[in-house]
Amino acid sequence: MSSDKCSDPCKPQACLIQDCLKANNYNESKCTALIDLLYLCCKSFYEANGPTALTVCCPKLNLLTLKLRQRELGKVDAELLENHH
Repeated sequence: MSSDKCSDPCKPQACLIQDCLKANNYNESKCTALIDLLYLCCKSFYEANGPTALTVCCPKLNLLTLKLRQRELGKVDAELLENHH
């Protein structure tokens, strides 16, 4: 579990999401494209480092896989919030 070798390669994407959320009053639907970029980075991270690799910026592999599948089907979490307003 050595984080010296690889310290959060997806941190730049995660930081962009935080900045986007702050700038948009935490309306996740405004940051969907950045969330997609993070998920793609995380997918690459797991492909390169294995399914048990650890990073604080990415969801666990099983959750990431679910999120990617939902996005392929057009089901984005932020849309649920958007529809209630």
